[in-house]
Amino acid sequence: MERGSFAARHDFDALPLSENVDVRCAQFSEIAALSQMAHRLVPGVRIGTAELAHYFSFDPESILTFSRNGDLVGGMAFLFLNDRGHDALLLDEICLTAPETHYLASANEEVAAIYIWAIAATGRGIAGLGKAAAHLRKLRFRNADCYAQPSTVAGRDIMKATGFAPVPSFQPDLWCYERPWHRQPLRMPGAIIQARSFADARY
Repeated sequence: MERGSFAARHDFDALPLSENVDVRCAQFSEIAALSQMAHRLVPGVRIGTAELAHYFSFDPESILTFSRNGDLVGGMAFLFLNDRGHDALLLDEICLTAPETHYLASANEEVAAIYIWAIAATGRGIAGLGKAAAHLRKLRFRNADCYAQPSTVAGRDIMKATGFAPVPSFQPDLWCYERPWHRQPLRMPGAIIQARSFADARY
């Protein structure tokens, strides 16, 4: 899934925001470099620059770049799934290497689930995950749980360290991160108030 060490354990939505790594939505001119980086760092990636550009054109918020001192050090790509796409993911009825766009949420559709398509990072670029998680707390995405299929030992370690867990599904080795505001609150008044405040926050 990605390279780089990630020893600290944090809930995905509580990852620190690194001051050293800038994270933003990709620009079209960066797609070729991101595609090359994904092929170099992520085992099994088959999607080419043209295909990646197609999905980027469908939803420019679905690809993020990580940069440090102006240099590209990583990227992250998502599939923002609608209800049909969410069901298809769990039932293993979606081609994740070339997903059909009718499974993807349009700009005026609620995002039902987020599939982390790929993370590619070099060196300290993985520290950009905190700002990527903040991107996924925007109003459009915050009700969607996150899914991923780690393809490396390092990727599996990151899943474990950020609150992902294997989920029963027909999709092989599918991991899910349930948003904190979807979880059962602790049976303490203060914890319930805190959970509600978190869920009502705007990003």
